[in-house]
Amino acid sequence: MRGTVDCHAHLFDRFERYPLAPARKYSPPLCARESWLALHAALGVERGVQVHGSPYGFDNSITEDFLLEFGDRFAGVAAVPPDAKDSEIKRLNNSGFRAARLMDQFATGATTQDLEAIAARVAPYGWHIEINIARSADWVDLEPRLGRCPVPLVFDHLGRVRGGEGVDAPGFKVILRQLTAREDRWTKISSWYRLSDSATPACADMKPLVQTLLRERADRCVWGTNWPHPGLTAWMPNDADLVDQLESWIPEESMRAPLFASNAAKLYRF
Repeated sequence: MRGTVDCHAHLFDRFERYPLAPARKYSPPLCARESWLALHAALGVERGVQVHGSPYGFDNSITEDFLLEFGDRFAGVAAVPPDAKDSEIKRLNNSGFRAARLMDQFATGATTQDLEAIAARVAPYGWHIEINIARSADWVDLEPRLGRCPVPLVFDHLGRVRGGEGVDAPGFKVILRQLTAREDRWTKISSWYRLSDSATPACADMKPLVQTLLRERADRCVWGTNWPHPGLTAWMPNDADLVDQLESWIPEESMRAPLFASNAAKLYRF
């Protein structure tokens, strides 16, 4: 599809130039930029978003250099400390970053404890904040702070609601309330294969969650491959099969272009 955007992927390469952080939670294998670009060519993806990988801590160099090398086809999501200087945010913004990531799943960088501080840092640049929560239930206690957050928010990986929790999960209801009450709340339809509690690769328990999000706010959902699927060891999904699976779950054909292209163009300002 013309204008398709892969909104979630990570690079782990050129280790001699971009060393991993000592306090990282995992050590990724080589996952080179050439492989990601080859995947895009195979899938017909025109643009992408590099989400800075947690094994690099707050050193955004690998992502920043990639954005500077490849230009306006790509945008970035940065790891920003709560005490980041304005000059650093300005430099990252000029390099093509459009968001900061809070990562509760691997608390080696900024987390939701830093939500207000990070929001104050990035608001002048029109950035959003992307949140990878540890457990979907954590959204419940976080909801009042989400409501007060003045910058756009993205619920990473379907808000990490597991298939076994279902559409009645309290955390999922928080996400739906945020999406329906605000025009600056978004979610990524990505990584559902990790969240399924039923047999893979069918992931049948994730279908109702995906379809509910699309029916409620098809204009606020974006798609990402989550390449290279870091941390998976038991099996590795085929990216083309994942795209086919997602397309089979889309309730209406009219939702396809917004999910894969136009929503992301708005969110990341392509």
